[in-house]
Amino acid sequence: MSGPAPLELPPRASKDVRKYLLPDETAVVATRRHWAVLIEPTVKFLPVFVVGGWLLLLDPDNRVTSSAGLLVILASLVYYGLRVAEWWMRHFIVSTRRVLLTSGVIARTVTLLPLRRITDLTWKETVPGQVLGYGTFRFESAGPQQALSEITFLPGADVLYRR
Repeated sequence: MSGPAPLELPPRASKDVRKYLLPDETAVVATRRHWAVLIEPTVKFLPVFVVGGWLLLLDPDNRVTSSAGLLVILASLVYYGLRVAEWWMRHFIVSTRRVLLTSGVIARTVTLLPLRRITDLTWKETVPGQVLGYGTFRFESAGPQQALSEITFLPGADVLYRR
């Protein structure tokens, strides 16, 4: 009896995902977190960005307000850019041997949990998750508390759970 069929990955994701797999491993699931994870950073970013634009345009001849507006705009863009980059770089991977979660933009972190140590898997969907199509996985494992215990905003969590 053979294991689950390997997941066909897009070429870019394939390169990003394969660098975390051992030579004898195959990716069964490989995905990013759902785009809904960007809702909170967007809600925080937009008002600050608008205030920066307002300061910039309030009195174009006043160097203080124009400079303050420009700095606020730049700071908000850096904040939002880092949140989007973190979302883009974070992968959830289930291989034939391990569960991995990669994260980090500047310093990469890979958290892993061997499949043989997983004793229970809980899948949860909130009402917003049902509407937007994401869910949360909670892993319970043998041994001490694991760093990889809960993964939120997984797209199509119902399909991933069955896989």
